[in-house]
Amino acid sequence: MPAPSRLASSFVRASQRPLAANYLRATRLYSTAKEPTLKERLIELFPSEIEKVKALRKAKGSTVIGEVTLDQAYGGMRGIKGLVWEGSVLDAEEGIRFRGKTIPEVQAALPKAPGGEEPLPEGLFWLLLTGEVPSESQVKALSAELAARASLPQHVIDLIDGCPATLHPMAQFSIAINALESESAFTKAYEKGVNKRELWLYAYEDAIDLIAKLPPIAAKIYRNVFKDGKVAEIEADKDYSYNFSKLLGFSSNEEFNELMRLYLTIHSDHEGGNVSAHTTHLVGSALSSPFLSLAAGMNGLAGPLHGRANQEVLEWILEMKSKIGSNVTNEDIEKYLWDTLNAGRVVPGYGHAVLRKTDPRYTAQRKFALKHLPDYDLFKLVSQIYEVAPVVLTKHGKTKNPWPNVDSHSGVLLQYYGMTEESYYTVLFGVARAIGVLPQYIIDRALGMPIERPKSFSTEAYAKLVGFELPK
Repeated sequence: MPAPSRLASSFVRASQRPLAANYLRATRLYSTAKEPTLKERLIELFPSEIEKVKALRKAKGSTVIGEVTLDQAYGGMRGIKGLVWEGSVLDAEEGIRFRGKTIPEVQAALPKAPGGEEPLPEGLFWLLLTGEVPSESQVKALSAELAARASLPQHVIDLIDGCPATLHPMAQFSIAINALESESAFTKAYEKGVNKRELWLYAYEDAIDLIAKLPPIAAKIYRNVFKDGKVAEIEADKDYSYNFSKLLGFSSNEEFNELMRLYLTIHSDHEGGNVSAHTTHLVGSALSSPFLSLAAGMNGLAGPLHGRANQEVLEWILEMKSKIGSNVTNEDIEKYLWDTLNAGRVVPGYGHAVLRKTDPRYTAQRKFALKHLPDYDLFKLVSQIYEVAPVVLTKHGKTKNPWPNVDSHSGVLLQYYGMTEESYYTVLFGVARAIGVLPQYIIDRALGMPIERPKSFSTEAYAKLVGFELPK
């Protein structure tokens, strides 16, 4: 390890406090003496990252990086360059890259479970946070730490148990995450006046705690609403996805465990401008804790134009199947698509705010289905829709991207393995999205990012700005 800078030394001192020491045994369970833990690696990396940002802003801080049109202001700020997001960049043609790596590259590079082929999402968390591919032993240590932190406070369990089964699972999910604020090391440290340069250490502790506790929260909601309310115990020597599957009641099926590993990985991060990522970042910029920030992001994910779309896609496909029957032809699908469009509805699972080709996350799930469930009737139907929908949407002319997105496929895979409760699917998305957005929260605190506060104008002020006289 290189000699630490003065700033890094303060991080080291902070990392030796009892807060982190409580989990030292868990984090060292599988690691070797030669390899740093994730937290130790961040202590090494962040000082140089801070200097990079300082150098960039000093040399090029006044450089214009884009123009803003009036249409963009009224169109949801789409395409405006104005956020810093380290974990991933979304290209309109090639799709998402996680720290420069495509989904197939991530699948090849990241450590896997024994005998498995899909990447462990713990490894992606490490990659998003550091830009580095972790070793198998480093990921095992992180898995062990997450398992060690997974227990829920009793008041959170009681709160979930008190929710009516009629309350949407995403609303319950958000409520429970908010309730974890009682455990926030970040909030307690801020109230004690901890140096702002050390706040990232407490953000890290909260983020790891939060990621660890999301599967028990999500599973408790699932078991309460749809099953018998009983949740199994975490296995300390198993990976994150295996334990999540076990808590849900599916771990006996190794294919489902593999699906969870793939699902949590590809649903994690999708640039910083989507609603859940941006909301988490925005609320965090006010120095709200990771718990409060993620809860806000989950409320955004619950919207039908964002994460809840996966529920709507499956409902639409099942509705199609019930109306047309089993022997569905391409002509049947074409008519159903036109009926949907002519009724003023969108075709769920198609189109994307940025992408202009088939979503690589859709492709990854399709490859999984081709390997594990090629003869499943709903998968065959999804494949047929894939052949017909782009042609219909192109003729319709109102969709900039007629290709399928991530939501087109995920529900069908879950249905095949017995998770038939589509109203729950967004909660799975929420667990995955936490793995993607919390690394940026930690980075934001390490870099000392300020509160976000863009300028707004009224329609009248915009009209004056562009030299236009509004009609009377």
